[in-house]
Amino acid sequence: MHTAVTHFGTVVLLDRTNMGPTRLLLPKSHCRDDQNDVVLKHDCYAHSALYDPTSNHIRPLVIQTDTWCSSGQFLSDGTLLQTGGDMDGWNKIRKFKPCETTAFCDWEELNDVALSHGRWYSTNQILPNGEVIIIGGKIAFSVEFYPPRKNGATFLPFLADVEDRQGDNLYPYVHLLPNGNLFIFANNKAISYDYDKNLVVKKYPPLDGGPRNYPSAGSSVMLALGGDYSTAVIVVCGGAKFGAYITKDNTIPANGSCGRIEATSIDPVWEMEDMPFARIMGDMVMLPTGEVVIINGAQSGTQGFDKASNPCLNPVLYRPDQPIGLRFMVLNPGTVPRMYHSTANLLPDGRILLAGSNPHYFYNFKAQFPTELRLEAFSPEYLSLDRENIRPEMKSWPKMLRYGEEFGIELIVTLPVVGPIEVNLANAPFATHSFSQGQRLVKLNVSPAVPSDNSSYKVNCVAPPNGMVAPPGYYMMFAVNQGVPSVAQWVQLVLSQSSLVD
Repeated sequence: MHTAVTHFGTVVLLDRTNMGPTRLLLPKSHCRDDQNDVVLKHDCYAHSALYDPTSNHIRPLVIQTDTWCSSGQFLSDGTLLQTGGDMDGWNKIRKFKPCETTAFCDWEELNDVALSHGRWYSTNQILPNGEVIIIGGKIAFSVEFYPPRKNGATFLPFLADVEDRQGDNLYPYVHLLPNGNLFIFANNKAISYDYDKNLVVKKYPPLDGGPRNYPSAGSSVMLALGGDYSTAVIVVCGGAKFGAYITKDNTIPANGSCGRIEATSIDPVWEMEDMPFARIMGDMVMLPTGEVVIINGAQSGTQGFDKASNPCLNPVLYRPDQPIGLRFMVLNPGTVPRMYHSTANLLPDGRILLAGSNPHYFYNFKAQFPTELRLEAFSPEYLSLDRENIRPEMKSWPKMLRYGEEFGIELIVTLPVVGPIEVNLANAPFATHSFSQGQRLVKLNVSPAVPSDNSSYKVNCVAPPNGMVAPPGYYMMFAVNQGVPSVAQWVQLVLSQSSLVD
């Protein structure tokens, strides 16, 4: 249901705690007792795990409270902050501090601090100073922060105004704009929000085509930031037809439209276009190149248990630099339906990890669309064998960056470099329910590659100017040659010690 890639390259997996037995046992003496659990009062099964894509090894993690439809975000030190959920988890704050694969790390459930307002289906976003804002949720028309601010939760009327009788304001799409405000989208409306002043700076025009958020969820990304970092473009794609969730009719065709808006424009308007497939529950994953893969989901119905059908097996590549009408390219289909409670995450090697699909209230392995325990990796076209000789390899790079500083990297490329090398920073978001919370790609300003020796090249780069463009934390740094990215190296973008939030 939830996945996140740590800066050690491992992947945190999370599911509900009250769905019955899994196929992964907890270590001895780590069973949990919960008299409110309708399935297992005494539970010795893991509901979280740590997966290593390199070794294909998985080990159980101990989670005590229910994380069903919770939210998350990495802190600036690489710790995964995880908030809310259902039942005993709705006001919980949890932390996972990742470690080397040879070491041991596990969940810590905080007892000295809790959410001011219980959160179920909320969205988290790291801020320029390292704080995390936690936005919305079911009957939670407010925002709050971690570390907690003195005023606790703050009412945000917009979240209540966009609620309808089937929800559709849940898991709002949140993007940190390079001017420091938040773009918040719920149902079919969006605002620019100054979270320090609790002020709506701008109201955007409604997006045509019906509701877009859970349970009618499509997905959303902010396109790569680059140049002088003054422009931010948001894309929202897919969704369900209004009423599909209420009627429980899983044959109603999904929404096939996309809206694109320059959120930083003085007079922004939505530009509309259609995807090759209507899609509900599609995941939009930012690639290291700045393109977007739309993957997973279904072509009919809505989010919810057994409320969708007609799985959409074809990924679609969205090429933002192409003119309207030429942006979408259909890719080869997969074979495994990934529907409700599935995720997609970019890996450091450029692949996309696909996990989950549990469209039933309990684990059901015999249904038409069974509970899915297999993990897959989708390889974009840039990893094809015919492009291997232009794929760069990072030979040297800094492990830590400060805002605005110049730095150099050294690359190895088999064939001579004939065009500009890009150096792009991709963070690791928290993926759940068709939206990757905090997802971001920042294109650095770089100088032309200079030959060194033995197929080596040196490239000088400038780190992002501030935390509004790239919040502090760990990023995958990719070098991109003719549209082919290197294997990423993790770098930490840091604030000064005096301004960093613990």
